[in-house]
Amino acid sequence: MSSVAGMVLAAGGGRRYGMPKALVEYEGSLLVERAVATAAAVCDPVLVVLGARAVDVWRTARLGDAVVLANRDWETGMASSLRTGLDGLRGWPGRVDAALVLLVDMPGMTPAALERVAAHAAPGALAVATYGGVRGHPVLLGREHWAGVAATVTGDEGARRYLAGHEVTEVDCTGLADPVDLDVPPAGAR
Repeated sequence: MSSVAGMVLAAGGGRRYGMPKALVEYEGSLLVERAVATAAAVCDPVLVVLGARAVDVWRTARLGDAVVLANRDWETGMASSLRTGLDGLRGWPGRVDAALVLLVDMPGMTPAALERVAAHAAPGALAVATYGGVRGHPVLLGREHWAGVAATVTGDEGARRYLAGHEVTEVDCTGLADPVDLDVPPAGAR
């Protein structure tokens, strides 16, 4: 069985939200806590990439056994967070065959969706969850693709460009998770 690491990208400043999403409370827990717990139900190890107010997140959030990585370039966008996470995995002491990438602002993500995508893990694998035929998260990146992904990501775009140039397994996760991200506070929230 392949070893799958969970990688939670939680470094952004939450410009549209008005604060770093890692520190947003949602249904009794911080978004970063929810994402880490979801990843930990399926993956080992779990890495969480922090940036904006990283020290506050690290001090406040219950992150369990997750390994915290600091993205000093978080203001440049998601690409730098993905690179930070992949660099952390390349130096990991144990064998990790694939990384399952999750975003902090998707509180409806479930272990069931992660398990379905993780089932495709292998060093040469690329897989993405779909919901009603639309690609979403999580995204599975096999070890053989890490250098290529890291070299091609830019700005606030993740691995989309890299994936567009490669064969990707689409994994239907319709009904297993809510793929909606929280870009702005819900109506009535402060």
